[in-house]
Parts: sequence; C-alpha cells; structure tokens
Amino acid sequence: EKQRKKVAYVPQRGSVDWDFPTTALDVVMMGRYGHLGWLRRPGQKEKQMSHDALKKVGMQDFSTRQISQLSGGQQQRVFLARALVQDADIYIMDEPFAGVDTTTERAIISLLQDLRKSAKTVIVVHHDLQTVKEYFDWVMLVNVRKIALGPVQSTLTKDNLIKTYGGREAFLSGS
Repeated sequence: EKQRKKVAYVPQRGSVDWDFPTTALDVVMMGRYGHLGWLRRPGQKEKQMSHDALKKVGMQDFSTRQISQLSGGQQQRVFLARALVQDADIYIMDEPFAGVDTTTERAIISLLQDLRKSAKTVIVVHHDLQTVKEYFDWVMLVNVRKIALGPVQSTLTKDNLIKTYGGREAFLSGS
C-alpha cells in the first residue's frame, strides 16, 4: 500500500476513455484518492493542490471543462497535473510527447526539469532519438532486451544504436 503511493503514472493518450463525463479538475483530484483512502472525500486541500497543479501545466482556465472537450495536448497536460498531485517519488510516463503540440511539449519539459530539481525519479518511454540528449540525463536502449544503460552522453552512441536498431541507417541519421 505504501509503495503504490510512491509511484505516479501518466498513461498513453490512446489508453484513456476520453468520453468519460468528468471535468479536468475532477481528473486531477483523482490523483489524490490514493492518499485519502476509501472513505474520505477530497476537501479544500485536495482542491487547492489540484488547482495549483493545473496552473503549473497551464490548464487553470480549463478546470471546469469536460475532459472530452479538450484537445489532445490539453488532455495530456491534465494527466500530467494528476500525476503531480500524487506527490510521488517515481513518475512513469508512457510516451508523454506523442502527438502533442509545442505548448504541451514545453510544459512537459518544464515539468521534467522541476521534478529533477525536487530529486524525483522520472522514467519515460520515448522514441524520438533526436530529442533524447536535450530532454534526458540517462537512457536505456531496448530491443526485446536491454542493449545499453547509462548517462545519455556516453550511452547514446552510434555503436549502441546499431545494436538496438540492427543497423537500419534511417534511424541513425542525425544522431
């Protein structure tokens, strides 16, 4: 039970039922339920934390909007806010940059930097080799099994990329 409270998860956008009738604020407050337990309902503290998290991701003006009425990038930022209010030690994000707009991408990068400053661990599934060096400190290259793990500068090498992608040059251009 304690361990679950230490981990926050941001799912892939495609794995969420966006037609579920709920507001952006309600989605974010759901991130506090693990701390409240079964019987307690969110109070003023949880509401304030949720508003603060929405503000942090630039979504404060959309708190009463139905989640289905938001753009893909806005929905992603709401889910980032939900993860933030969980106040976890480890954040797992499944392709948070996939199909988002520039505003959302900047919000995600800013959030990653804030989490790093707060000594949090963030694990991100990410497929864009062009941005790895810019966004992350460590990298693990995987192709069925772990190929390489370590600091980005010394691990994201042409040799390791060839081992990971089987030498397909299209993947390697520009790296």
